[in-house]
Amino acid sequence: MTEKFIKNEQLNFIKRQIALIKDSTKKNVPPNVLAAVIDLANAKILDLFPNAALDQQEMLDLSRLKTDAEYEQYIQHLSAFLLPFPRITEQQLKKMFPKNKKLKLPDLSNIDHSLLTYLSWNDLSSNKKFIVYELDGKMVGIECKFAPTSKNNICSFCNCFGQVSYFSTVTKAKNPKNPDYYKAIGNLICADSSECNKKITDTDYLTTFLRDSLRM
Repeated sequence: MTEKFIKNEQLNFIKRQIALIKDSTKKNVPPNVLAAVIDLANAKILDLFPNAALDQQEMLDLSRLKTDAEYEQYIQHLSAFLLPFPRITEQQLKKMFPKNKKLKLPDLSNIDHSLLTYLSWNDLSSNKKFIVYELDGKMVGIECKFAPTSKNNICSFCNCFGQVSYFSTVTKAKNPKNPDYYKAIGNLICADSSECNKKITDTDYLTTFLRDSLRM
């Protein structure tokens, strides 16, 4: 039996490729052009899984799909093989942010972990955002300050247009010659992390941001 092998951001990427195929179909492009779009989408999807077994490659193959119903069924089938975000307890979260004695935590029981690339929540009372992610096999977390206002712009994590806020965090960078030295980095990130998790298709920027913040 095939084990779960698809990450949330990978399924989002697959959905985006299907959207491109559907868009080309609606535009009534020539058959050879549509075939090229489908072949390219299929190749990009398979490239996400270089170590996929033969049965997994066959499952991912969308070259034979024709109708919207078939694409929908394809996505539903793949969703059964989503790797859930690692389970984490409230106690573990508190240990990640020991300086926040009054840390407000999300309701973990109300979160679908299979639809998470990263875990994040906002504390509106302190204008803080907390981000948790599995980096190099270890759960890490960072704390950000955010501007209370949002605007329409491109999110640094999911690279999609939507409601974003400016988030900044103080890194762990040190200067031995100046004990008061600190370095802050900031980004425009989706104000609603659940929406960001629905759109993110790779973790390149997210992991870079975390490494820079944690100096890993």
